[in-house]
Amino acid sequence: MDGGLGRDPARGGELALIEQVFREEWARVLASLVGFLGDFDLAEEAAQEAFAIAAERWREAGIPANPRAWLISTARNRAIDRIRRGRRFAEKARLLEERSVVECNTDEGAIPDERLELLFTCCHPALALEAQVALTLRALGGLTTEEIARAFIAAPETMKRGLSRAKAKIKAAGIPFAVPPDHLLPERLAAVLAVVYLIFNEGYGGRTELAREAIRLGRVLAALMPDEPEAHGLLALMLLHDARRRARFAGEQELVLLGDQDRSLWDAGEIEAGRATLERALALRGRGPYVLQAAIASLHAEPDVDWPQVAALYAELATLTGSPVVELNRAVAVAECEGPQAALEIVERLELGDYQYWHSTRAELLRRLGRGDEARAAYRSALELARTAPERRFLRRRLQEL
Repeated sequence: MDGGLGRDPARGGELALIEQVFREEWARVLASLVGFLGDFDLAEEAAQEAFAIAAERWREAGIPANPRAWLISTARNRAIDRIRRGRRFAEKARLLEERSVVECNTDEGAIPDERLELLFTCCHPALALEAQVALTLRALGGLTTEEIARAFIAAPETMKRGLSRAKAKIKAAGIPFAVPPDHLLPERLAAVLAVVYLIFNEGYGGRTELAREAIRLGRVLAALMPDEPEAHGLLALMLLHDARRRARFAGEQELVLLGDQDRSLWDAGEIEAGRATLERALALRGRGPYVLQAAIASLHAEPDVDWPQVAALYAELATLTGSPVVELNRAVAVAECEGPQAALEIVERLELGDYQYWHSTRAELLRRLGRGDEARAAYRSALELARTAPERRFLRRRLQEL
């Protein structure tokens, strides 16, 4: 947006509304175009052109009554013009024009919502995980290449090349723009949920814009798949974790453990929304990994945590996933209800020597058992593996306390 226009308060408010429309409508416009054109690159170029035209015209004429229909219609016309310029595509342009006349309707309800198809395309298993994450943020989140690169600490040109390769692979491999058939849906949905949760976890460590994007994607997924309990479970889990975000750090990004957090800083509204979403998942008879994790997060938000119940849910989750990391989390709950020795026996059985939190959990249990020398060695091992500055500061503080 032109910064000069922002000097007029009225203009500033209008620009904010336009930017809000862009943010809200980007994914649906792009999804509609990908479905219409069958070409990711062409769809993105047409969408960008339509948004640029809107930014210019809407400043003078105001936002139309149905901005989504206006954007889709404009983008389709631009795409057809672009195709028509190449004679060998004349027949394709004619077919697209016919489809456009049939499909394009100013009634918002008549425009199909193809975001789910777009999400499954972005998260297709033929693409590398990094490409799935980047494409999802670009296509569904509307983030620029520069924003995605900044979030993942990569050079913009590197990210741009990665996105281009991913889109070229979608085209070359004929990856369908479609929701998978029923027999493939559970496996493919698990991959989509994992990508959204990965984005959230990247943001939960401090990059709040990514956490917000993941929650927004989670809401889209839950709205598009209202009868899928794991979609609601994931959204509930993210909301319940995000509710504690302000209390997770103190001072200059000092990490604060759950038991030491100032609960007055927790977002009560977000906790309530998370629990309501969890109730929806449970009403759908959900008992998958995300529903169980959301139930655990909900218990953690209680004034008095029911640690035996938390440990029982982690045991169920461990049986379901076979994950040693889940067993490690169960050990933390066991430490609260059965004591550090029982928890340490669980931890010592796990083969997680390359995992930072195995060392820090073991160190904490050893500290509580009064085994100072072993605890110091374990904290040092965790410090060597720590990824973020707040975690390193926390571990150094623990070492100093010992």
